[in-house]
Amino acid sequence: MDSRGFDSAGRIFSSATEMWTEELGSSITASTAGEAEAAPAPAAAAEASEEVGGDGKRKEWYSKAIAYWQGVEASTEGVLGGYGCVNDADVKGSDAFLRPLLADRFGTAKRHLVALDCGSGIGRVTKNFLLTHFNEVDLVEPVSHFLEAARENLTGCMDQGEDSHKAANFYCVPLQDFTPEEGRYDVIWIQWCIGQLPDDDFISFFNRAKAGLKPDGFFVLKENIARNGFVLDKVDNSVTRSDAYFRDLFKRSGLYILSVKDQKELPKELFAVKMYALVTSQPKIQNSGKRRRPRNSPRMIRS
Repeated sequence: MDSRGFDSAGRIFSSATEMWTEELGSSITASTAGEAEAAPAPAAAAEASEEVGGDGKRKEWYSKAIAYWQGVEASTEGVLGGYGCVNDADVKGSDAFLRPLLADRFGTAKRHLVALDCGSGIGRVTKNFLLTHFNEVDLVEPVSHFLEAARENLTGCMDQGEDSHKAANFYCVPLQDFTPEEGRYDVIWIQWCIGQLPDDDFISFFNRAKAGLKPDGFFVLKENIARNGFVLDKVDNSVTRSDAYFRDLFKRSGLYILSVKDQKELPKELFAVKMYALVTSQPKIQNSGKRRRPRNSPRMIRS
């Protein structure tokens, strides 16, 4: 993997480790694929390092991101960065990706399904998409005025009957501090927010969140994709990672890719977007391993 990257100010980094050391003030952050793991530092030295720079700069990293989003209008246009026009294509792509996965994992029999919408913003994904498939959706979002807007937008989708489709719980908590309720969720949906987490917090979040899944439950991560390495946005303190970068983090989080698909019909000037369905155990091979003849290929003519 090419672990090099750059930031929105034009600075080039030779590796993600160099970038995270610069941003977080610590040399003990998670490394990326192709880079050697750092040797464990003595406990006293590690604690001192965190106290001197790491902990303070990490708090600064997150507070700057929150401050940015606190200045954004709580609307579809606002949360989509001025590209409200992508909403319909986004919902269509997500539905096409999720629908067959639900049938494959849970069957077609009636079942009470529960989802968690991570980085839910104003409830756009929950209202336009998740409530179509799930009886209950919980929302977690660190920006308070976004979450209040979500409550208002979803007012008609709360406090309904047991078999209805409703927004159930609203958590104003950042992902790096959030731990899902054990065994509650069939799907944990994470869209356009994981770039706010440094590598080590990314891994820690998924390790905690695994306990929130029901048997056969899975994660869906839908995110912008860099062509190579990474791109650091200095305005909102987020990182756009490459496909290879994500795959390395999935591996180190103990996750396996069940399915992956590209989002279609987005404006060409935007980052590419991928959807990953992730599970906590190795997926079973669906076929026998025999090579199948293409349906429309010509048969051999024997004389």
